[in-house]
Amino acid sequence: MSQLSTKHLLGIKEITEADIRLILETAANFKEVINRPIKKVPSLRDITIANVFFENSTRTRLSFELAQKRLSADVVNFSSSNSSVKKGETLVDTVNNILAMKVDMVVMRHASPGAPHFLSRNVKANIVNAGDGTHEHPTQALLDAFSMQEKLGDLAGKKIAIIGDILHSRVALSNIFCLQKLGAEVMVCGPVTLLPKYISSLGVKVELDVMKALQWCDVANVLRIQLERQQIKYFPSLREYSLYYGINKRMLDSLDKKIVVMHPGPINRGVELSSDAADSEQSIILDQVENGVAVRMAVLYLLAGVKG
Repeated sequence: MSQLSTKHLLGIKEITEADIRLILETAANFKEVINRPIKKVPSLRDITIANVFFENSTRTRLSFELAQKRLSADVVNFSSSNSSVKKGETLVDTVNNILAMKVDMVVMRHASPGAPHFLSRNVKANIVNAGDGTHEHPTQALLDAFSMQEKLGDLAGKKIAIIGDILHSRVALSNIFCLQKLGAEVMVCGPVTLLPKYISSLGVKVELDVMKALQWCDVANVLRIQLERQQIKYFPSLREYSLYYGINKRMLDSLDKKIVVMHPGPINRGVELSSDAADSEQSIILDQVENGVAVRMAVLYLLAGVKG
């Protein structure tokens, strides 16, 4: 298989295992490219890509922009804070105006779950979901899987614990779909108030004790508390959360095996992860950032080859 089965990347749920494996194989080739002295390839030289971000982003936006420039694409950046959206323009009108300037692909982050899906039904360009509310963040799940594969090899049968604010995390949902399609076992761990009611229906294990989750897993993917999405208090204080669910080096050293520690960023140091754990030799957090560029290069390159 050398082509994706879809012209959009809207979520991991919508793509096949073969699509995921193709993206990860292509990313391995691009990782070799970005570690050369000359990091640019002319693969998307005639393609124009618009980064349309309706929410704040540092890592994802920089990573996509760097991936686009490494592929020699023309890049247009759009920020809703200084756009006609503030004057009442609709999402479809905003994007159609951008497409009227002959843009081929749109990378979009939006606060509303399903916004990229809605857009894909109303415009002709390829759409890449860079995060839609609390729904999905497909490229983060792909780069997480790529980073785990680099460290552990084939993920079939591997045990992955996702620890933290599962309820408000788009990373958790995409990771669950991606890891299950690659044959991994998935556990979620966090306070019961931060676990969605539907979570057991996704075929994952549920654990409330963080030490038991760490003892069980090969990889701990630690998520931050998404305070900006919380309308009510889900736990008494950050200090109490850290006391019960924060992970530190002492806890990692007490395990009878070495596990891999991951975090999609940004880290709230001293809350979900202590500095000595985040900076330990078991952490692959900076590898995730590097791999993000290669994985996003692979996604853009493969989608550009899908017409129709």
